[in-house]
Amino acid sequence: MEVEATLVKELREKTGAGIMDCKRVLAEADGDIEKAIDILRKKGLSAAAKKADRVAAEGAIGSYIHAGAKIGVLVEINCETDFVARNEEFKELVRDIAMHIAGAGIPPMYVKREDVPADVIEKEKDIYRAQAKETGKPANVIEKIVEGKLDKFFADFCLIEQVFIKDPEGKLKIKDIISQKVAKFGENIVLRRFIRFKLGEMAPK
Repeated sequence: MEVEATLVKELREKTGAGIMDCKRVLAEADGDIEKAIDILRKKGLSAAAKKADRVAAEGAIGSYIHAGAKIGVLVEINCETDFVARNEEFKELVRDIAMHIAGAGIPPMYVKREDVPADVIEKEKDIYRAQAKETGKPANVIEKIVEGKLDKFFADFCLIEQVFIKDPEGKLKIKDIISQKVAKFGENIVLRRFIRFKLGEMAPK
């Protein structure tokens, strides 16, 4: 298929992969950006994927106070060098993610899906499975429904999988804006941890 230049540009911005790699995987994915990103990651062609194992020990802790001083956030984001940590764009990234955590319609509970405790996942699966069984569908279909609902749970409650609240098109996820900065700075960037306080609520443990 003929791949539009705008799609190639969008994929490069999200992953930092080369032009020809982007064209090739977009053709393979029939122009679907999300599928193309998955293909790049599986093939190790994404710049972010290549840098993911590098140590990120520098960075910054950012804060954000929201909604009339009723919600506060602390977030730690790491990079590889102090040079990047002092860069204004990196600082803006930290501020933006702190703001997202404070203002997200569904407050995130975990950084990434790997952080969700196994017992929480099993509990969610049991609920979804019980709901799906009421439809009378075959067991294999029920399991697909369960996996789909679990993916939705991760998208709702895992910070890096949430759609960035400042993206006007409502497409870019937190992990996408981080990947863009990885491609730009040429360093691994890790969203390490966060804490969100709401006035009158017990602090999370």
